[in-house]
Amino acid sequence: MQNQYQHIAKQIEKMVTDKIVPGVSYAIIDHDRIVKNVLGEAEIKPHHEKLRPEMIYDVASLTKVVGTEILIGQLVEANQLSYDQPVVEILPQFFDSRVTIRHLLTHTSGITGYIPHRNELGTRELLRAIYTLKIGPDFNQKVVYSDLNYIFLGLIVERLLHVPVQTAIKKKVLEPLNLRHSTFHPDPLSCVPTEWTLQTGLTRGMVHDPKARILGAHCGSAGLFSTLNDLTQFVSWLLAPEKQPGVLKKQTVNALFANQTANSNLTRSFGWGLIKQSDHWILKHSGFTGTMLLVDAVQHRGLIFLSNRVHPTAKNQIYFKYRQAVIEAFLQNN
Repeated sequence: MQNQYQHIAKQIEKMVTDKIVPGVSYAIIDHDRIVKNVLGEAEIKPHHEKLRPEMIYDVASLTKVVGTEILIGQLVEANQLSYDQPVVEILPQFFDSRVTIRHLLTHTSGITGYIPHRNELGTRELLRAIYTLKIGPDFNQKVVYSDLNYIFLGLIVERLLHVPVQTAIKKKVLEPLNLRHSTFHPDPLSCVPTEWTLQTGLTRGMVHDPKARILGAHCGSAGLFSTLNDLTQFVSWLLAPEKQPGVLKKQTVNALFANQTANSNLTRSFGWGLIKQSDHWILKHSGFTGTMLLVDAVQHRGLIFLSNRVHPTAKNQIYFKYRQAVIEAFLQNN
């Protein structure tokens, strides 16, 4: 298998040798076989630190699919929610009766607007401010990726389960799947740092996303920290959900590998982006900090890719070209 996936490993290693990212932890799943590797550095500013196996990453928007989307699926299975239910039925102060849970899940809600001084607000102020937004002309016409969709989904979870969304993720996803090193409150010394600036110093063990920092336990869009082993276990579960039937039913997981938009001209699953591969869809989701999951249920394959591409700075646009080469290398094996 290592020879078989040498071209994927080569593209990933190139990201480190070309200094696109300080380091990478990755795993390739092929049926029951798993190859893992850790290379490069965890930190290059202000000091150098070698990347170690089992270091904890700020996985950013992977929180949406590892946590919040799973909770929504559980609520649908429990008949506490339906995908085509209007959001206003659960959150009466929501600003448009046309928007459903499906629109939020597939980033087709068209939520738009501007919150002045957003990153300077407190938790209550930001939670109030998001209800001053509106639905624009993109409603059900375009997939426009937005954290706001999953912030609202997190609030829906809270309304129905009566606990903060991150508490629910811990109790109903992380613990049942035995993701023991996944947490919203990591030990900073075990974490891979994110940005470094002269003004703020090194961000380490504190969530990188400013909205998640403000909202804390109430944020369903980001905030999770996890490890290569835990995310490998999570992807392995998506590929064989019957092995942990208490989290989601197999048919609920299978539904992720299909286009779930209300407008069939658009392409998005519940949470996940979709890549068309001959006769089936492959799931893809990334995080701003430099993380990515690819899942192919038909070929029973997955890729877990963890980097700190925002270290020492988020001004790293060339990263996306290199990441695309990694995706294409993964797809070539189908």
